[in-house]
Amino acid sequence: MFSREKARKKMEDWRILCSTLMIIMMVIEGGEAQLSENFYSSSCPRLERIVQQAVKKKHDQTFVTAPATLRLFFHDCLVLGCDASVMIFSPNGDAEKDSDDDLSLAGDGFDTVIKAKQAVEANCPGVVSCADILALAAREAVVLTGGPSFSVELGRRDGLRSKKSDVTKHLPEPDHKFNELLNLFAKNGLNQTDLVALSGAHTIGAAHCSKFSKRIYNYSQFSPIDPTLDPLYALQLQQQCPPGVNPNIVAFLDPLSSNTFDNTYYKNLFVGRGLLTSDQELFTNLASRPTVIDFANNPGNFNAAFVTAMRKLGRVGVKTGNQGEIRRNCAAFNS
Repeated sequence: MFSREKARKKMEDWRILCSTLMIIMMVIEGGEAQLSENFYSSSCPRLERIVQQAVKKKHDQTFVTAPATLRLFFHDCLVLGCDASVMIFSPNGDAEKDSDDDLSLAGDGFDTVIKAKQAVEANCPGVVSCADILALAAREAVVLTGGPSFSVELGRRDGLRSKKSDVTKHLPEPDHKFNELLNLFAKNGLNQTDLVALSGAHTIGAAHCSKFSKRIYNYSQFSPIDPTLDPLYALQLQQQCPPGVNPNIVAFLDPLSSNTFDNTYYKNLFVGRGLLTSDQELFTNLASRPTVIDFANNPGNFNAAFVTAMRKLGRVGVKTGNQGEIRRNCAAFNS
C-alpha cells in the first residue's frame, strides 16, 4: 500500500510539473514573456553604453535630438504598442509616420534611433530590436537634458505592421480637454498621475504655431484669446506666430527653460503659460490640479512619477517571445 501510494504521489507531482512547464512554454511561444532589465546581458553586454554614446553624439550636434527622440517614443508606444512601428518608411506614404498626427515628428528623432541601431549592429548584429533601442534612446534624451536616469526594461520585438490609418484617435491632440486625455491614457493602462507626469516631457521641445493658433486668434465670439492664457504670454505668442506666415515656425513648450528637463513646465501652468490647451487643462481641471501643484513644488516627486510613468508606458502593447521580428534596418521590415 505504502509503495503504491508513494508511486501515485510521484506520478501526480510529475503531472503538475509537466503542466507547469507546458504553461511556461505556451507563454513564451505566445510572445508574452516579461521584459527584463538584463535581457541583453549575455547577447549584447555593451548595449546601453553603445546607445548612450550614439545619442550623446547626436545630441551634441543638435539639441532637437532630445525632445524629438522622447516624443518619438511616446508616439510609437500609444499606437500598436512600443514596437518601433513609427520608424517604418513607406514609399507609398501610408505608414504611421505619414499620418497627420505624426508629420510634425522631427527627423532628428528618427535619425538618432537609426544611428544608434547602426552602432549596435556593428557590435551585436541581429540581436537588439529597434523598439528597445528607441526605449533606451528616450531615456538618454531625458538624462542628457538634466532629467532623472532610470533602468529600462528590455526584450521588445519590432512590429510587423505600420499603417497611418492605425494612428487615428490613439494620440492626444493639442486641443484635447482633460477627460479626453484621461480616457486615452486609461486605454493604455496609464492613470491620472501618469498623464500629468508624462505631460511634463513638454519641459523640453517646441510646438508648431498651428497647434495653438486657435488660442491666440479668434478663440470664440466672446474673446479673441483663450481666457485661460496669460494675456502677456498670448501677446508674445502672437508676435512669434503672426497669422498667415511660415507654418514651420515653432514656439517653445516651456519658454523659461526649454533646454532643461525640470519642473518649470508645471510652474508655467500656475500663471496661464501652458502653450497647448492640453497643457493648461492639467491645471484648469480640479481633479489634476493638486498633482500639478505637487510637481511644481517638489521636483523630486515629479522625477519619481515621471520614471514610473515612462516604465509603464514602455510596457504598452509590447511584442516579445516569437512575436514580431528583430529588424536589420529600423526603417524597413525584414524581407
